[in-house]
Amino acid sequence: MSDKEKFFAHIEKGYTTKGDFITMGAGMVNGETVTEAYVKVPLKTLNRHGLIAGATGTGKTKTLQVIAENLSNKGIPVLLMDLKGDLSGIAQPSPGHPKIDERHAAIGLPFEATGFPVEIMSLSEQNGVRLRATVSEFGPVLLSRILDLTVTQEGIVAVVFKYCDDNKLPLLDLKDFKKVLQYATGEGKKEFQSAYGRISTSSTGTILRKIIELEQQGADLFFGEKSFDVDDLVRIDENGRGYINIIRLTDIQDKPKLFSTFMLSLLAEIYATFPEQGDSDRPELILFIDEAHLIFKEASKALLDQIESIVKLIRSKGIGLYFVTQNPTDVPDAVLSQLGLKVQHALRAFTAKDRKAIKLTAENYPDSEFYDTKEVLTSLGIGEALISALDEKGRPTPLAATMLRAPMSRMDVLTGKELKAVLNASDLIKKYNDEIDRESAYEILNDKIAKAEAAAEKEKAKPKSRRSSSRSRSTRMNPVVKVLTSATFIRGVLGVLKKVIR
Repeated sequence: MSDKEKFFAHIEKGYTTKGDFITMGAGMVNGETVTEAYVKVPLKTLNRHGLIAGATGTGKTKTLQVIAENLSNKGIPVLLMDLKGDLSGIAQPSPGHPKIDERHAAIGLPFEATGFPVEIMSLSEQNGVRLRATVSEFGPVLLSRILDLTVTQEGIVAVVFKYCDDNKLPLLDLKDFKKVLQYATGEGKKEFQSAYGRISTSSTGTILRKIIELEQQGADLFFGEKSFDVDDLVRIDENGRGYINIIRLTDIQDKPKLFSTFMLSLLAEIYATFPEQGDSDRPELILFIDEAHLIFKEASKALLDQIESIVKLIRSKGIGLYFVTQNPTDVPDAVLSQLGLKVQHALRAFTAKDRKAIKLTAENYPDSEFYDTKEVLTSLGIGEALISALDEKGRPTPLAATMLRAPMSRMDVLTGKELKAVLNASDLIKKYNDEIDRESAYEILNDKIAKAEAAAEKEKAKPKSRRSSSRSRSTRMNPVVKVLTSATFIRGVLGVLKKVIR
């Protein structure tokens, strides 16, 4: 048996699946694609999370696009983070190319150009479905993690939320939260102290500064109403295909705080809302987090703990998280160890640090009699990747250098006219893009303070009584007159007169 035949049997056996699956491409050995040696990922294991990594220009975004398309075809909705702005083309079919035909002939798969149902979303003022959440929905723990607060400051945030619950003050946006903080150490100081204990002015000042920092990254646009219902992420179109929800993030690449705030809010809401799936045959929703290092790079220890906790727990809800980044070392080890599917594009060894990273990356993959993993990692071409997945029993599949299939949709952005057509067809834009600013903590407390000030002014303006007038006149008497009219002085004078008379 030749090496090629031996490899074909190895891949066919390792990637056999009883249930439904998506096909990534065909395995390669000795630099040659082995036709119909299909590398398949069972739908059953797609909620075990994954990683798409590789140097710039090696095809990570196209791999993300391929997986998203195939999931949509299986009726599984997808959420994509589009930081580079090149994913909107999924809405339009690929124009085709001889190179694509050549690639698919080598893989042994037919190629069909197809556009997919797309929803364009936005965290900022860019066009798209506006994604928002209220401060109340965020909760004191998550808000404290995002702001990187001390234990004492976390306690103050918890007290603010408790006060608002007790007094029916809706916490909708950041101006609500800031107003309550200022009230706690200002006009409402006595009220807070009697009910919840003394609150430090220096601590509230620190919290306010951190909120302002968050606002400067655009969080004031994110916090508010109408808050987004995560159930709208799992829609299916009339043809049974899952919607591919694309969040346009091209203008927040330099705002990692806002990005991580949004991601944690979304994951926490999904975890709280979605029912337990148990050992399901297919995921409910798959999220792709492009430029994943933006979440982890600026994250505090507390924030990392929160992310790791959600990654561990959320798969039981049928949710798969897929991190897309240049180097696997961008993802913390505690998260990396939770990932089932690993798609590793080429890495470049320009420095000693690069070579060390390649060695560490190679150690994360199972050994293979067909490859020297470290060597393959530096020799993969564009649209080729090392793949390791999980089979239906949760066991690692054989390592396969894979010629990846091409995206069925356009590998480019939509034109302005095409984007406008997608936005005009959106039902969610009509649902979420009218901003609501109903009465909340900010307005209620301002009204309360204004009434208290008006009452104080009214008290001052009351006419003074006769007694108080005479008292005030007496207080204005000449000091000499005061002494001459005092009872003590009069008694003294009378005593002297009595002695004189005697």
